[in-house]
This record gives sequence, C-alpha cells and structure tokens, in this order.
Amino acid sequence: MDWYWREFGALSNEQVYDILAVRQQVFVLEQKCLYLDVDGRDSAALHLFGCNNSDEIMAYARLLPPNTRYAEPSIGRVLVVEAARGAGLGRELIQRCLEKCELAYTGHSVKISAQVYLKDFYQSFGFEVVGEPYDDGGIPHVGMVRYAP
Repeated sequence: MDWYWREFGALSNEQVYDILAVRQQVFVLEQKCLYLDVDGRDSAALHLFGCNNSDEIMAYARLLPPNTRYAEPSIGRVLVVEAARGAGLGRELIQRCLEKCELAYTGHSVKISAQVYLKDFYQSFGFEVVGEPYDDGGIPHVGMVRYAP
C-alpha cells in the first residue's frame, strides 16, 4: 500500500475524480446516505489516501484545519473500500491522520463526527464521546474528541 498526503491544489484531476468516486461508493451507495458530499471544505483539507499496486484508492480520509468545521482540527470522510476491509487499513489510516495532526497542529485536540457503531474503534485511539448521539444523513453519529496531551 502506498500512502499519499496531498493538499487539494496538488491533486490531479484524476485523483479528485477517484476520491469523489470512492466517497460516493462507500457513503452513498453502500451506506445509502443521501447527503451533499461536496461540502465546500475539500479545498481547505489535507487529503490522505492509500492506493494498491493498481493505483486504486483503498482507504481515504481528509484532515480539516482548525476553524474549518470545528474549532479543533478534524478528521472526516474516513473510509476503507469493501474489498480492503479487515486488513487493518482503517487503523493505519487513523494513526497516520493523528500523526499528521500532531505535526501540523501541535497542542490541539482533534474532533470528529463518528458513526456510533465505530465509537469503540475511535476510543481505542484515545477519543472520548462528547454530547449525545445525533442523526447525520440517516446514520447515527456522535461527537468525539481526542484531547491534546
């Protein structure tokens, strides 16, 4: 697996297309979540994606800087394609995002909006639930924060 961090302006047209396509595949088709994926925040984000030997995106997340979605930096649009699940890519993806947060936003907490069924997964990285569960596009979510040390 080859991993890439890219600012939006450094993504090729093909990479933007592939990122949006994989997000639609997972969130809209698989999870049947009708929402506006292109939310105006991609241009501010750092994009992390892991590709297989055929340059197909297998895992993806975006890292938003502070004061973009939340006061804290945030990790979102986290996904692993169905064919690659169960191989630990989700753990590697989140670990890489947290390492980047520590380098880019030293001393900041990190906030996420997590699907409720993944709460334990995120807690294993030190995230804590904040607030009550809520509906986001028909899927139960909960706010979580990983507090700065």
